[in-house]
Amino acid sequence: MSTTPIVQFGTSRFLQAHADLFISEALQSGDALGPVTVVQTSGDPSRSRRLQALADPAGYEVRIKGLENGELVDASKTVKSIIRACSLPQDLSAVADIISNEARVLISNTADAGFKSQLEDQSTEFSSKMSYPAKLTWFLFQRFKSGGDPIQIMPAELIPQNGNVLRGLVLTIAEIYSPDFISWLETKVLWVNSLVDRIVSEPLEPAGAVAEPYGLWAIEHQPGIILPCSHPDVRLVKELDQFETLKLFILNLGHTYLVSRWLSSPEPKWQFVRELMEDPEYLDDLTDLYEQEVVPVFASHGREDEARAYINTTIDRFKNPFLDHKLEDIAQNHREKVARRIATFVAFAKRSDLHPQMPRLEALVKSETQAGAA
Repeated sequence: MSTTPIVQFGTSRFLQAHADLFISEALQSGDALGPVTVVQTSGDPSRSRRLQALADPAGYEVRIKGLENGELVDASKTVKSIIRACSLPQDLSAVADIISNEARVLISNTADAGFKSQLEDQSTEFSSKMSYPAKLTWFLFQRFKSGGDPIQIMPAELIPQNGNVLRGLVLTIAEIYSPDFISWLETKVLWVNSLVDRIVSEPLEPAGAVAEPYGLWAIEHQPGIILPCSHPDVRLVKELDQFETLKLFILNLGHTYLVSRWLSSPEPKWQFVRELMEDPEYLDDLTDLYEQEVVPVFASHGREDEARAYINTTIDRFKNPFLDHKLEDIAQNHREKVARRIATFVAFAKRSDLHPQMPRLEALVKSETQAGAA
């Protein structure tokens, strides 16, 4: 089997239709770093069929459906970038060996709760109950002990400055290991900030997904960076802020706001985002929210036109008639998403001189904060 310079933590359908698809297309033209080993970190035996299908030499399908520049897109693509699939803790030694001897780039896209600290993080013995940062720390320590070649870490979680955040968590956890290891983490590991954007609406069985045509993997440049692949949807940028604030505070905020209303409905009757967009009550409220509580904040930073254009694109993406983007999927880890997407926006807004009025967003943050404290 070929070596895999890219190791991916997480088997999410998002990565299947995003990074894995981009790398697969780039491999065909010789523009990728190499193939992928994917690691299922949860150890969930119910996902074993998916894991096997991901590494099937025949590949798995990604269906691209939607509108692009006003034109209908309905295409099927075969992804063949994944050549090895492992599961933790069963394949712990094999994964440690791959990361120690083959990997040049580590990618992750764990659940929103995956970064949350766990009691098991305080041990240097591996446990499947560890948080993702603690598992990563353990694997990096194995690489350090084996010789410690430099390596690049590229989280794809929807966290602002995700590389810096993950670096801070790993360095804190590493204090229970050794000072030399901490020094190695600081000097031999490149922590990369990136932003990912693509609506992936539903899984295909046993592996694969349905996704919209729009896709973005924005990667913040720094000296020595290695791109996993060259691809039209992969962009190396000087700063992520422009992309990050638009994505997090318009598209993601809109999703979470819609879901909060849907969850509070006495009898939620809709299943998909596109159905909410067909209901004037939801569409008009979301449009007004953007106009009254979101656009003024961007305008105060000189970005009104940019925000309005992105809002128009976002509404069109929400309306995509081909995507069955389930509201219940967006509702997973809802409280964490409110904190990350809406509470962070409210704090961002209050740092401006505008002193904006955000009654709906502030009420949502308050209700979720109180529910979390109860």
